[in-house]
Amino acid sequence: MNMNMKSSLTGLGLRALLIALSLSCGTAFAQAWPAKPVHIIVPFAPGGTADRLGRIVAQKLTESMKQTFVVENTPGAGGLTGSDRVAKAPPDGYMLVVSGVASHAIAPTLSKKAPFDPVRDFTHIALFGGPPSVLAVNPSVPARDFKEFIAYAKSQPGKLSYGSPGIGTQGHLVAENFKQLLGIDMVHVPYKGASLAVNDLIAGHIPAISTTLTTAAESIKGGKARALAVSSASRVPDFPDVPTFAELGHPELTAAIWFSLSGPAGMPQDIVQRLNTEVRRILQLPEVLQRLRPEGIEPGNLDPKAFAAFLAAELKRWAPVIRASGAQAN
Repeated sequence: MNMNMKSSLTGLGLRALLIALSLSCGTAFAQAWPAKPVHIIVPFAPGGTADRLGRIVAQKLTESMKQTFVVENTPGAGGLTGSDRVAKAPPDGYMLVVSGVASHAIAPTLSKKAPFDPVRDFTHIALFGGPPSVLAVNPSVPARDFKEFIAYAKSQPGKLSYGSPGIGTQGHLVAENFKQLLGIDMVHVPYKGASLAVNDLIAGHIPAISTTLTTAAESIKGGKARALAVSSASRVPDFPDVPTFAELGHPELTAAIWFSLSGPAGMPQDIVQRLNTEVRRILQLPEVLQRLRPEGIEPGNLDPKAFAAFLAAELKRWAPVIRASGAQAN
């Protein structure tokens, strides 16, 4: 054997040894994780669905992992501010984010200056789920059901308005999709939050609203708003009389305002799989299901690969709706 061949073999052996050591170190690191508190960034204000889901999961992870999971609210720019903080963090599993349709499927398309790529810059771990949108009207509107509302809206094009939690929110985009599919001309009235839109609906300042069922639930139950349809795949148990868009002949309007757990790109797969397994277990606990039911939240149950495919599909789904609506971030 000549010296060149020996040198080549030695080089190959060294590379193989280094790869093996790297893999073993990565596995050891993942097994030791979490060795210190884990921070979960909620890129929205306290009190919303993202915050509640993040805190439920953080509490249960703290119990099962025997390490503290701390929730931090970092609102701003439709979820972009807090999410970007996590995108730039080390991929060691100690900083995660409550991602979701607003921050990772809508805002990056809506904004011309999104600071991150929602796919390339994150490791997507687990789907939490989320509440459906609801189309509701003030009780004074002369439309008792969805079919009558379509006829009513078409009878006065451009004169009927609807409120949403704001430009680019899913409540806005579900309604815009609804308008595009059914050929209805309604004026969008954006608010700085869902509760403000619901208040104006109740006061009669706007005739209709498209928002989360979570926000409008009490007004619907109290008879101050009439729900015409929800965007869930099946009827919400606490609202059995409200039909879904799908059963009304429009399955393409089925959508959830979903939230999820993600981290920086390049996280160790052992940590990702461990978190995914734990989150899916937590979301099926009887006490957690009981807390989610009144909001109409259907828990997610996807492995990391399936969740990544789901996110890619959501990006593809909402991008043309955003472009057709003409919506742009403020």
